[in-house]
Amino acid sequence: MNDRFSDVLVLAPNWLGDVLMALPAIADVRRQCPSAQLTVAARRSVAEVFRLVPAVDRLVTLEWSGHWWRRSALEGDVGRLRDTGAELAILLPNSFASAWLMRKAAIGERWGYASDLRRALLTRAVPRPAGSMHQGAYYQYLTRELGIDSGPLEPVLTVPDAVVDAARRFLVERGWQGARPLVVFAPGAAYGTAKRWLPASVARVAASLVREQGRTCVLVGSRADRETTMEIRAGLAADVAVHVLDVTGETTLDRLAGIMAAASACVSNDSGAMHVAAAVGTPLVAVFGPTNEYETAPLTREGRRAVVLTHPVWCRPCMLRECPIDHRCMKRITPERVLATLDSLVRGVRLQPDLS
Repeated sequence: MNDRFSDVLVLAPNWLGDVLMALPAIADVRRQCPSAQLTVAARRSVAEVFRLVPAVDRLVTLEWSGHWWRRSALEGDVGRLRDTGAELAILLPNSFASAWLMRKAAIGERWGYASDLRRALLTRAVPRPAGSMHQGAYYQYLTRELGIDSGPLEPVLTVPDAVVDAARRFLVERGWQGARPLVVFAPGAAYGTAKRWLPASVARVAASLVREQGRTCVLVGSRADRETTMEIRAGLAADVAVHVLDVTGETTLDRLAGIMAAASACVSNDSGAMHVAAAVGTPLVAVFGPTNEYETAPLTREGRRAVVLTHPVWCRPCMLRECPIDHRCMKRITPERVLATLDSLVRGVRLQPDLS
């Protein structure tokens, strides 16, 4: 494949976490085709993250969401993709719509998984693997079956100094006293409330970090997470609240990466922000409840540390958006346990992933 294509396009997944877990497979494509122009096409909601991936030569921002009635967005994307001149498209999403889009863009070679009744739209269709595997390994399985050697299962975001400096200035404007170490909390989750560690528990951890360790805590997330962060802030005493900065809904992807790079640690639910922290290399405590850590645990940078915390209950991983019983998988992960894990990470004690 090395010499066969001079212009290669990779169609990125649609969700931020999946994009970060796909970075190892995209890096494999880059290594396999070192002289080719590598283009990534991604939806607007996630596209900017590829500005932090130096291996990508060109970025195409897509507007079409896959809905057939959005004809103008579809035609606009078809034109943008056709203009790339790509000879090969590697489709990381499994959808019929993604294959249809590439065919309409007249990209001659279209490779991807044989899923969602789209085999006829692909020029090379790979059967999906049987059984459960990590999502990052799932993307690498596809590229490996396409003849591309797999490298490390390691996502890498490169955050320029200018981006980190801009993030620091932003936090100073929001009240950060620059000498205080930062700990980032990502307390929301797009999947549903079942994935969210209890706001009261987040507040207890933040209070301990502020009072006992002199740290500043930063709450990050989307606009949809504001209700969660308001509940956290409502549980803070005044002396703590002044050192807890709530920037939910105010962070672009590069600003989020800059904040993660400036931080000494991150505590996150299973979310896109969790994967950003891991790809940046921020020491990370990942709290998992209803979702399957064997499939979506954070992939860490070489030499960096992340610990997954779970509580073993009979009903997990249920993969439900809302807990139908008492949310025991999250309630039984205590603030004390998170604090102890966080302390070990910050002090540099090398830990094995905690999947108990």
